[in-house]
Amino acid sequence: MRAARLLSVVLLLQNRGRMTAAELADELEVSVRTVYRDVESLAGIGIPIYAEHGAAGGYQLVAGYRTRLTGLTEQEADTLFLAGAPGPAAQLGLGSDLAAAQLKLEAALSPELWARAGRIRERFHLDAPSWFRQAEDAPLLTEVADAVWNQRRIVMHYWGWGKLRGGVDRELDPLGVVCKAGQWYLVGRVEEKLRTYRVARILTLTVLPDHFDRPADFDLAEYWATWARRFEANVYRAEMTVRLAAEAIAKAQHIWSVVPARAAEAADPPDEDGWRQAVIPIESENHALVEVLKLGPLIEVVAPAALRDRVAEAAADTARIYRRNPTPP
Repeated sequence: MRAARLLSVVLLLQNRGRMTAAELADELEVSVRTVYRDVESLAGIGIPIYAEHGAAGGYQLVAGYRTRLTGLTEQEADTLFLAGAPGPAAQLGLGSDLAAAQLKLEAALSPELWARAGRIRERFHLDAPSWFRQAEDAPLLTEVADAVWNQRRIVMHYWGWGKLRGGVDRELDPLGVVCKAGQWYLVGRVEEKLRTYRVARILTLTVLPDHFDRPADFDLAEYWATWARRFEANVYRAEMTVRLAAEAIAKAQHIWSVVPARAAEAADPPDEDGWRQAVIPIESENHALVEVLKLGPLIEVVAPAALRDRVAEAAADTARIYRRNPTPP
């Protein structure tokens, strides 16, 4: 355990340059005192590590020093091969680079780890898009990714929804791209504000010659987690009260999305007829109408009254079709 931590200290300093004892402690999840002892041990076995004092000080390796103690454990090698996502890499224009990197990794592995890597590919496969959906076509993704990588400002014509309904022009600093269930999103800075855009809805793209500086405190993963939570909360802006048969609650888990399905599962105790009442978050009345009709006679809308009337009208229209045409011609 300690040997692995000592190696981690060397690799951190090798890859990141100067780091303070506090930064190393946070990264390794140990105390600062433990870092002090580890640095002394490394210096004692000949690792050229030294400290600079002062506000801008910290530990660093002698310039040009690189350790060759980079052997992988079985578990570490497994995670590297599981991390390879050929679909998204190909969409980014990196498919051949990923294949080349995996070949080089295999060449560097011991025969035992190489064989294990082959078994990993035989037994585990990552398929990013959700069911009944193909990966979204985003023809400008490669250009977007290139602008992100090279920190080049872009101007795009974007087809959006809500306040951005219709085509709008945006000039922004592209900070990162995220693949979510087969769909690509661009995170960009527009007039010092962070915004998220669906890459497939970018109609035209112009990469400007000027570069931009990335915000020092921007963390793509942290931003995305916060934005995704806020997005999910804002999708369901209304609610409906319904009565559900027991069978409806079971079916809702498969045909409704996660948020309304969970609300159905938390319904009130059964009444004398065995039906349970629940308050279900909905995106809109139109969307709720479709979701209710999926469950047919196993659900009854209590409120709002306008939605109840629309469900009754849709059911009556359907019944009239079948009464008029009892059997297909």
